[in-house]
Amino acid sequence: MASLHDDTYKESEKHTEDVSGPYLGKDIDRHLAVQVPASLQGLSDEEIAAIDKAATRKVDILLMPTLVALYILNYLDRQNISSAKIAGISKDLGLSTTDYNTAVSVLFAGYVSLQIPSNMLASKIAYPGIYICIMCGVWGVISACTGAVHSFAGLAVCRTFLGFAEAAFFPGAVYLVSTFYTKRSMALRTAILYSGSQIGNAFGGLFALAILKLDGTHGLEGWRWLFIVEGVLTVGLAAIFATFIPNKPSSVRWLTPQERDRLVYRLEMDRGSKDATDEVSVGSAFKMAVTDPKTWLLCACLQANYIAASVTNFFPVVVNTLGFNRTITLAITCPPYVLCCVAVIVNGWHSDKKNERALHIICPFIFTVLGNVIAVATTNVAARYVAMCILPSSFYSASIVILSWISSSVTGPAVKRAIVYAVINALCNTPNIWTSYLYFNAPKYTAAFGVDLAAAVLTIVAAASTYLYLKRQNARLERGEDTGKHGPSAVQIEAGFRYQL
Repeated sequence: MASLHDDTYKESEKHTEDVSGPYLGKDIDRHLAVQVPASLQGLSDEEIAAIDKAATRKVDILLMPTLVALYILNYLDRQNISSAKIAGISKDLGLSTTDYNTAVSVLFAGYVSLQIPSNMLASKIAYPGIYICIMCGVWGVISACTGAVHSFAGLAVCRTFLGFAEAAFFPGAVYLVSTFYTKRSMALRTAILYSGSQIGNAFGGLFALAILKLDGTHGLEGWRWLFIVEGVLTVGLAAIFATFIPNKPSSVRWLTPQERDRLVYRLEMDRGSKDATDEVSVGSAFKMAVTDPKTWLLCACLQANYIAASVTNFFPVVVNTLGFNRTITLAITCPPYVLCCVAVIVNGWHSDKKNERALHIICPFIFTVLGNVIAVATTNVAARYVAMCILPSSFYSASIVILSWISSSVTGPAVKRAIVYAVINALCNTPNIWTSYLYFNAPKYTAAFGVDLAAAVLTIVAAASTYLYLKRQNARLERGEDTGKHGPSAVQIEAGFRYQL
């Protein structure tokens, strides 16, 4: 993985003392200026590079596998209702098509409603990593309890509370990653994080297939065992991860004091000043977040992206219409997501390598358009499965670039970034509530794939619009013009800050 030494623009060992920043007003305290730590003074470039490499490797080992594993658990506990449907939950609970669709959508009602307050909390507490693990354990308990429901009402209640608990994870995880990595390394790390959801999607069906063999054990249906086993697994792993997950760059236990100093210093240089989270109230940070035009441009990109990606909530159900038995259906849901993992990592890596975002969104979405055209045009088994292979790889490889674009485009203190992530992710998950009702005319699903096709086109338009806006902002920076209160800080401008395009 790329070294932090290579991740940011070139820096000078002489640092500007006046760091008047747009997000704290003209009278920002001088103590927010970035100062070279004593432990780093006088070191050669080679020594700095060695420290960077060691610090990056330790953070990568500690943080990224942990978050990937939690994301796998997140998707297993969220998406297992699709496998449960194939295993007979609708018949056992007497669910109509509308009842089942409602059970899918109510999770996102809870998921959307708590993301903003959850990320506000995560940005202000000393142990955001442990907080995420605790909420992971809570949703594991709720998932396990779902195995005991006997009615649609009980299922709907469990799914709603599951959404409440899961609201803490994804926006919290992206925020946590953004506190450890510079903006030029965010796409690859976001891709690694996102691969957890794709691994969950890829092997969730196969894992479910193994658990469903418990059908009849102790008088319980297989789908009940599916919720119980996956819920208990989530609780156990969350407890283990809470013992070592990093919380803040300044407190990573595996790093030496010199490595911690270097990590914090690099991040401060990347952002133009020390983090001002403690100096900014949550209310002020929320106002900064919602009045920044970049928030809404990037929100439009991700909103259209997630509408196009809504097919993943019904992926096993759609694949089931190809006419295979339960075993084959769950098995063939795996290859599209394995391919997706590869595409996500490659696109994220290449986006970071080229320091470019817009084309790494637009190009994948050309394939999303193609996949939806195939899905709308035919129900031929081979053609429909090809479409199912194309779709996740294309729209998810773009999603991670949009998420990293947020990190590099939103200037200001960490609490503002946390709120922006939560606002965007909350709003962009609302389509999961209403798109659930588009899957009603099996096997064609014309309405669903038609909406997904329109959303794919809108994603391309939104990404192009964001590109043009940021390009204009960069032109203003080149001319030395004021870019407004939501622009980069004085130190960032002096260091050569430009928005990633």
